Amino acid sequence: MLIQGIVFHTTRIDECKAAVDEYRAATEGRRTASRGILTKDRDEADHYLNVVFFDSYESAMQNSEMPETQKLAMTLDSLSDGETRFLNLEVLSDMN
Repeated sequence: MLIQGIVFHTTRIDECKAAVDEYRAATEGRRTASRGILTKDRDEADHYLNVVFFDSYESAMQNSEMPETQKLAMTLDSLSDGETRFLNLEVLSDMN
């Protein structure tokens, strides 16, 4: 399993959420992400972490190559204040 973390700042979170909703509708049945969680930092204004789950690194890269994913990344980057940081986290342990 691979978890991708996308760390960003924005004052336009509603527009970001709308872009993701549009992306999800356009890629239904084709995207390889199995789950996504959007979080907001309680200690830093306008700071967010999007957590996206994939079965593997390969499926994440397959998803990244989709034109719709590339378009979404560009849209979200334009809505962000500053640099967006991506983390590709390989799951070593998953406990309850």
